Amino acid sequence: MHTREARTDVFVIGGGPAGLAAAIAASRKGFAVTVADGAEPPIDKACGEGLMPETLAALAQLGVKLPGGSGQQFCGIRFLDSDTEAAADFPDGQGIGIRRRRLHELLISEAEHCGVNLLWKTPVVGIANHGVYLHGGTVPARWIIGADGGQSRVRQWCDLNSGATAGHRVATRRHYRVRPWTKYMEIYWAERIQAYVTAVSHDEVCIVTLGETPDTADFDHVLNLLPVLRARLSGAELASRERGAVTAMQSLARVWQGGVALVGDASGGVDAITGEGLRLAFQQSLALAEAMYAGDLRLYGRAHKKLLRPPLWMGKLMLQFGRYEEMRSRAMGIFNRNPELFQRLLAIHVGHSTTKATLTAGLELGWQFLAS
Repeated sequence: MHTREARTDVFVIGGGPAGLAAAIAASRKGFAVTVADGAEPPIDKACGEGLMPETLAALAQLGVKLPGGSGQQFCGIRFLDSDTEAAADFPDGQGIGIRRRRLHELLISEAEHCGVNLLWKTPVVGIANHGVYLHGGTVPARWIIGADGGQSRVRQWCDLNSGATAGHRVATRRHYRVRPWTKYMEIYWAERIQAYVTAVSHDEVCIVTLGETPDTADFDHVLNLLPVLRARLSGAELASRERGAVTAMQSLARVWQGGVALVGDASGGVDAITGEGLRLAFQQSLALAEAMYAGDLRLYGRAHKKLLRPPLWMGKLMLQFGRYEEMRSRAMGIFNRNPELFQRLLAIHVGHSTTKATLTAGLELGWQFLAS
């Protein structure tokens, strides 16, 4: 590879959804963009595969359209715990469950349409102030974007690892061939485990189990603790091989340095139970493109903190519900008796709320705990 021929304005390390979104957003600002990834598309990952309304809005801003029949719509979220449940519709719009591989294909198509240079099976081996090191040579770049996941090498290379991590959990995903039984995305709760259920077509559901260790996230273990869900899946055919992943709540002190910025899981994130990883990645990509266009990554740093704050708050609350049965039981009772409060919390969860509304809902939930 000849350095002179490979020059680019923006070099994105990582070709998953976050990296492709960052590439598309930058390209739409007029930058020449290159993406490199050591893998071959389509890239899959163990995730809940549900796109919230605000996630779809961010995709639309990127110019990515979901063709008809790409997935299955859902109208809100339902929590189920033993004999108690609580449900709320989204404040605006519908969500869509879509296979991760299909979403990746659509993002690749849009990136190609935007003229992004995609280098698959091309691992990046290092970075410097002037560009990116590949096995075949060096690519000069004005901006470098790290979109290489939760174990980001770019983050390590730039010494941006400082921050807070609220423990790791294990996620395991399967698809089952079964007709969806609800119009909601469902989260089932039991002792220190959850199952996250999203319909992805008219005859298929995605199920992600979450636990603090591989043993507790094991499907048989989780389904034994969730007899209602186990009955729903009785006799259903497996539609995919099982995949696992590690999820964590992580907030970094900084997400940029010099001409390097981090997006998606590389920049910190929320536990998979929130279902907000993709929304954050897409909105971060849009904010980063604006900052690069303005020539000031400080703008991105401020926007990143603002975007991450509400989902981190909600993620920590949901992790507490998962770890403390009495707390969860009381919360489920409150939500069941006061669906309007649950709907307000859902609005926070999907990024459709102000800081004032978030504080007010938090105070009201605390008051309800004291009163119950």
